[in-house]
Amino acid sequence: MMMLRVRSRDGLERVTVDGSHTTVSQLKTQIQDQLQIPIHNQTLSADRNLLLAKSPEEFLGFTDMTDPNLPISSLNLSHGSILYLAYEGERTIRGGPAVTPAGSFGRKMTVDDLIARQMRVSRQEKSHCDSVSFDRDCANAFQHYVNESLAFAVKRGGFMYGSVSEGGEVEVNFVYEPPQQGMEDNLILMRDAEEEKRVDAIALGLGMRRVGFIFSQTVTQDKKEYTLSNVEVLLAAQLHAETELKEWVTAVVKLEINEDGGADVHFEAFQMSDMCVRLFREGWFETEIGPQDDPKLSKMKKDVVVGVKDLKEVDNDFFLVVVKILDHQGPLSCTFPIENRNVETTMRALKTHMDRARSLPFVKRISDFHLLLFVARFLDVGSDVPALAECVRLQSNVPEGYELLIDSMANTC
Repeated sequence: MMMLRVRSRDGLERVTVDGSHTTVSQLKTQIQDQLQIPIHNQTLSADRNLLLAKSPEEFLGFTDMTDPNLPISSLNLSHGSILYLAYEGERTIRGGPAVTPAGSFGRKMTVDDLIARQMRVSRQEKSHCDSVSFDRDCANAFQHYVNESLAFAVKRGGFMYGSVSEGGEVEVNFVYEPPQQGMEDNLILMRDAEEEKRVDAIALGLGMRRVGFIFSQTVTQDKKEYTLSNVEVLLAAQLHAETELKEWVTAVVKLEINEDGGADVHFEAFQMSDMCVRLFREGWFETEIGPQDDPKLSKMKKDVVVGVKDLKEVDNDFFLVVVKILDHQGPLSCTFPIENRNVETTMRALKTHMDRARSLPFVKRISDFHLLLFVARFLDVGSDVPALAECVRLQSNVPEGYELLIDSMANTC
């Protein structure tokens, strides 16, 4: 059995047919039997403009369903599809189907009833994250690179790590930038599973976790009339859907024109709404986006209800919940070269860093996430990496073995 939704001047009604092999003639018979509209009065079309026609003469212009032997499958009609019906005369609309109560809280529903119920998209007023606070050094290192080195010409992204308080305040203390290909309109993450294991092992030792994603928009996007593009919504929803952290944050770095005509670097933070994440997990998003598609609209594979309308395109702003931004001075420095950028990090960079901070205690010299990630390539990820990171968290003495290893690495160049 297959259910079709029929929209007429009377609203949206349902008709059940045997399957996609059903012909137009058989469909009209079912409409007559189920909706009490005589076959000779029916004009059917997959074109919604049929409902704008005012007279029988205008009805004649809709010919896609005039062949009585045409199977509905050839019209791309499937279970749950909408078609449009115009008719002359008056009728009494049949009441809803009889239902059998199920206990004291509801009624039994058929599979067709469940499928026919559409997803309703509305704005989420309150985020699960009360605020997000950025470590000043790590935020500055990210924005300085996309501003000074990339000139906001291509996108750049990174995973944010830190902690979440019981009150829902997110604190970001370092940003890990995975291998990636940044373009003007897109950002492709070429994620390295082994490197991410080392990152997570460091975070474990530091008492931190992955809390969100940050990316930059390009300078050309400042002229566009949207907050996030459909491509950006897809990436943000995908990464949010990977985690069970309800406070997960998506941060955006962009250029904005100020009152004097100059450009200022600006941070914004959002959560993707619960409905957005649910739609992504359940496969509602259309992931193929063409150059002709409006970037401020996200395409759905099926109709969703927005307000009182059935739509397949949703304004991206419906999926965004604004999060307040704060800043703080975190426990880590951010002076060691950052991974996966244009210049490869070498042992000479390690020596330069260690020599520059020689007057500090050893644990203070290595209190930099990016240095720890570089060193982690030569340590056991299951034991040594979190143990070394824990020394940094506690600011305790570093075991002599680790200190000798790092010094020897720095002195190999």
